[in-house]
Amino acid sequence: MKLWNKEATNVQAAVEKFTVGNDVSFDLQLAKYDVIGNMAQAAMLQKIGIITEEENVQLQQALANIQQTIEAGNFKIEDGVEDIHSQIEWMLTEAVGEAGKKIHTGRSRNDQVATDIKLFLRAEILEILQLTKQFFDVLMSLSNEHKSVLMPGYTHLQIAMPSSFGLWFASFAESLIDDVIMLQAAYKVANKNPLGSGAGYGSSFNIDRGHTTQSMNFEILNYNSIYAQTTRDKTEKITVLLVSRQRPQRVVV
Repeated sequence: MKLWNKEATNVQAAVEKFTVGNDVSFDLQLAKYDVIGNMAQAAMLQKIGIITEEENVQLQQALANIQQTIEAGNFKIEDGVEDIHSQIEWMLTEAVGEAGKKIHTGRSRNDQVATDIKLFLRAEILEILQLTKQFFDVLMSLSNEHKSVLMPGYTHLQIAMPSSFGLWFASFAESLIDDVIMLQAAYKVANKNPLGSGAGYGSSFNIDRGHTTQSMNFEILNYNSIYAQTTRDKTEKITVLLVSRQRPQRVVV
């Protein structure tokens, strides 16, 4: 089931295998975020009159059931289904009928993918920040514990001023403070809603992007529909760059 596949096109199996690669395993990491995006989309579509209140209730319940399946570790992308987005849309259609197809109104795969990735990155950054705080606390505890344990300071391969292990541990802790500032910057970039930008040129439907922004707890919109698409790669690069630079140096105690 490939939404992009036209009747006159036929992709060779070897080409498709090469280009798809491990997409399915990566897609599974986006599953719960795709559900969150679908929930926000359904609520917004009811607000603007595309679907009825009853249809929204049905969709929300079906999506909640899918989320439970994901959390239980029993969710999978069926053979022949292209991606996570098609899998969930197919499951919705199976569960509630035509309302499952209506949920894609006013959006594209492009902004749906961008939204999933931003939700995923936002959650990952928050987890990294939490782990960084825990590591900071450990380092400061070790710093206080060993503040009177002397060690020689070195400069230019020569013994210099006397120092302490407490000072040494604290140096790593203070470094983490700057790392947190950079991670917060990455979070701020990720915390903007691209949903509703379509394939880069918006939608002819009178969608309410503010509603989905609030539903998914984004701080603000990506306002320009073209930039909402290009920000996907930019957000990924910023996050990967900053996270890769935040790897703490090895501390042996």
